[in-house]
Amino acid sequence: MSWESTVSYYQQINRLTNQRLGGLHSAKILINSVDFAEIETLQHSGDWDKTANILREAALSLQRAGADCLLICTNTMHKVAEEITEGLTLPLLHIADATGDQLVKDNVTKVGLLGTRFTMEQTFYTARLKQNFGLEVITPTASQREEVHNVIYQQLCKGIIDNASRERYLNIIADMQSRGAQAIILGCTEIALLIQQKHTAIPLYDTTKMHAEAAVAFALC
Repeated sequence: MSWESTVSYYQQINRLTNQRLGGLHSAKILINSVDFAEIETLQHSGDWDKTANILREAALSLQRAGADCLLICTNTMHKVAEEITEGLTLPLLHIADATGDQLVKDNVTKVGLLGTRFTMEQTFYTARLKQNFGLEVITPTASQREEVHNVIYQQLCKGIIDNASRERYLNIIADMQSRGAQAIILGCTEIALLIQQKHTAIPLYDTTKMHAEAAVAFALC
């Protein structure tokens, strides 16, 4: 939802499209980039209805402009995915489905989840992974969740990459691995700015990358 992760989406979708089509091909993309400060304030005040209204209007504008499918380029705002897509004829490519599909394909059955406090503590994301894909999802402890959440909003959404924060994340990842996690979902589209596979041996599943792959597969099928 921040412009930092919008850049990641734009790069990955275009690179994947070019890999598929070659030459000078790039993706045809319509982007409605919201003011994240407005969304963040509503998230933390618990006014999810108003966030849904903002994003529904954004989605409708993309539909009117001729989009063939819709991506909500954030894990957290899938909390109100149904409200956002109410009245749309566009298919929504759900970020948890792209994630679950890949985990099942890789025979992962127990996975750790990093994300905003909303994504880690509420059921809109974890329940979908459990019910639709049979995955067991574990999350960090309460204090660790708060730490992960704060780094996202106070640093990553502002483009701040801090080595000390990376080490704290890696310690949290190691703790979830000790509790049986076979892999870790980077369940916030900004986390891959801080943590990459080169930083740890446990498999990382970058939701931004998987969501982008799903979009390109849909568009070029």
